Amino acid sequence: MFYLIAVCEVPEAPLNEQPAGWLGVDLGIVNIATVDGMTRFTGRGLNRHRKRQLELRRKLQAKATQSARRRLKHRRRKEQRHAANVNHIISKKIVTEAARTCSGIALEDLGGIRDRVRLRKPQRVTLHSWAFRQLGTFLAYKARRAGVPLVYVDPAYTSQECAECHHIDKNNRVSQALFICRNCGVVAHADRNASRNIAARGEVAWIAGRESRVPATP
Repeated sequence: MFYLIAVCEVPEAPLNEQPAGWLGVDLGIVNIATVDGMTRFTGRGLNRHRKRQLELRRKLQAKATQSARRRLKHRRRKEQRHAANVNHIISKKIVTEAARTCSGIALEDLGGIRDRVRLRKPQRVTLHSWAFRQLGTFLAYKARRAGVPLVYVDPAYTSQECAECHHIDKNNRVSQALFICRNCGVVAHADRNASRNIAARGEVAWIAGRESRVPATP
């Protein structure tokens, strides 16, 4: 058996210092990523895959045989590869759209979200399986390679703030998908509204000269 590891260097495109606009990326569980003006990247298929893998792991763990342990190891890697492939596809589409429209990308700084968010027990598995950090990393290095500016913004109240009048109220978020502003009455998809808020904060951060914390290209 032979293995070939080929390494190639890809030159980075010059950074676009004057983006024409910003794409705000709202990350979530129901919708993996939402960008205003683009098709929502739903997590329905990925979540179904994870639930199916979870049930299979439970059955194998109950057997507790050597063969079952080997299958468990294989299953774990299979789920990781599937999630990584989905994140690669999503990040590539977003960066391609940003490069096509000469726009920058604004991401929420979700560091430590697992420690801050309180969820019911059935939702914890979903949150801890959520590879949002990996998706952010893929977006960062792809944006760097394409010369697309990327900034991180404060995620506070992005889901409660109206993108039209900027009124903040927790009651604005009627449900997971519905947003109705209590001040101006605008009705929008909740994730798209959050995406617009993130994009606006990204523009402000870029104009203010805040350094982008994009990790170095691997």
